[in-house]
Amino acid sequence: MPRALRAAAPAALVAAGLVLSSCAYTASPALLPSHLKTVAIPVFENGTTEYTLEQTVTDAVVQAFVKDNHLKVVDERSANCVVRGKLTQYKNAVFGFSSSAQAQEYRVTIAVQVTFKDLVKNREIWSDEIVRTANYYVQDVPGQTAKTELQGRTEAISKIADEVLSRSVEGW
Repeated sequence: MPRALRAAAPAALVAAGLVLSSCAYTASPALLPSHLKTVAIPVFENGTTEYTLEQTVTDAVVQAFVKDNHLKVVDERSANCVVRGKLTQYKNAVFGFSSSAQAQEYRVTIAVQVTFKDLVKNREIWSDEIVRTANYYVQDVPGQTAKTELQGRTEAISKIADEVLSRSVEGW
């Protein structure tokens, strides 16, 4: 083996190991009890004044579970476990002002009370209030383009869906 090749071999092995290990992260289905294969996600309750917010949050949570694919989303009669939620807060408030005292940054805050229950063993696995925020600028600023309240809301909802999924499939 040429000298240059022998010198490069250990570095190549280390690089290959790093690449392989960095690609290996996923939530393992082994983290879930073996009897949990399906999940029901009924439409969340809406305790806010925001019309249809419960449907948007529910849809985001369902899509997170579908994309993850560790638990198959089914109707409640067929499910091994269930995710129930109630929206408890929606707020869109000024968060920052420009130098001319104009509101330019807002923060959307959404809170939802969520319970994850094992229907086979009839026990609550976890229950918690999840609060997530998203800041957005209504005017272009260096490094960020202007966004709308709907875009800020969508970002906060996405964070909630990710947290519900994570606590449900990785929290074991």
